[in-house]
Amino acid sequence: MKITDIEAIELRVPGWTGATFDGSYDNCVILVHTDAGITGIAEVDSVPSVIKAIINAPRSHTHAMGLKEVLIGQDPLQVGALWDRMYDWTSYYGRRGVVIHAMSGVDIALWDIRGKVEGKPVADLLGARKRNQLLAYGTVYPLGETPDEVRRNIDRGLKLGLKAIKIVADPHWRQDVRKAETIIRTAREHVGPDIRLMVDAATAWEKAEDGLPLMPIFRDNNFLWVEAPLPIDDLDGHARFQGFGVPIGGGDLGLTTRYEYEHAFEVGKIDIAQPDVTMAGGLTELMRIAAVARKHGKRVVTHGYKSNITIAANLAFLSQHWDDEPAEYSTSESPIRWNLTREKFDIGADGRIQVPEKPGLGVSLDLATVEKFRIN
Repeated sequence: MKITDIEAIELRVPGWTGATFDGSYDNCVILVHTDAGITGIAEVDSVPSVIKAIINAPRSHTHAMGLKEVLIGQDPLQVGALWDRMYDWTSYYGRRGVVIHAMSGVDIALWDIRGKVEGKPVADLLGARKRNQLLAYGTVYPLGETPDEVRRNIDRGLKLGLKAIKIVADPHWRQDVRKAETIIRTAREHVGPDIRLMVDAATAWEKAEDGLPLMPIFRDNNFLWVEAPLPIDDLDGHARFQGFGVPIGGGDLGLTTRYEYEHAFEVGKIDIAQPDVTMAGGLTELMRIAAVARKHGKRVVTHGYKSNITIAANLAFLSQHWDDEPAEYSTSESPIRWNLTREKFDIGADGRIQVPEKPGLGVSLDLATVEKFRIN
């Protein structure tokens, strides 16, 4: 079997301006085609036009070329070897950042192909399955500025059946600590003691002093973690959030590969690695990041705020992961988020979602949605 083509399809909801921090309103769908008629699918949470350019770019020299040229004619079942080939043959302009994003999508699609060829779910290709269901946690964004808005937006998640909710901070939190405290306490009071709560600072804090006053409040309201407290380059600042009794997560705002995560463990002292499978290197590199995390005694809770394709990839990884960690479940109102695949991930009465059992990722594209939002 040989790879015959790699296709990058740009999607965008009409009228979307990108004015808020929600990547669900556009997408870059990756299709890896083979001469056996089997196609692998994936997506990338990045700038679609840039990902497309990286895939289609002609050769500049032996270590600077587009991913299509790197992979056409290769055996798609040699997934790990092809990851290393992509990394090597793009090393002159890649190694981190957006090239790794593009590699991530291709890698996920290759795993999808391998699962389809072997007739197995990707979950069973990555390791020994430990669980068939994962707790879903929903990211609620935007959260709102008043108690009523907070309650109303959290209700979007509760109505889905979520038993775990991650609220997202806004820049006004650093301007008015008392107002932020009211929002945090409102969230806990509204969901009660049995719903798990987390918080994503998501660049709302520019320096450690913006967020440190809120750490005792998160602790007192039983928040399970504080995510992305600062811009990812400020690893020294991340380390200052230790000692409050609340685990600190990081990496979802742009870290790629195990090399960057090891640095975040050592310098930033983060407790939880939060790689996005569509950005950090795909499933192949996600397994390597997990190995580094285990060496350092750290947790891995994958990021995923895109469509059901990303959810499927994360479920495959988390089903064989050593700890029973929750799976992120976007509550975005984008139609691409909900309709890109024919399959849905319904939340059960216990707040858990089922790991796909069909071969590959276990999801397929809804072609009507692709055509509706395709911009190229």
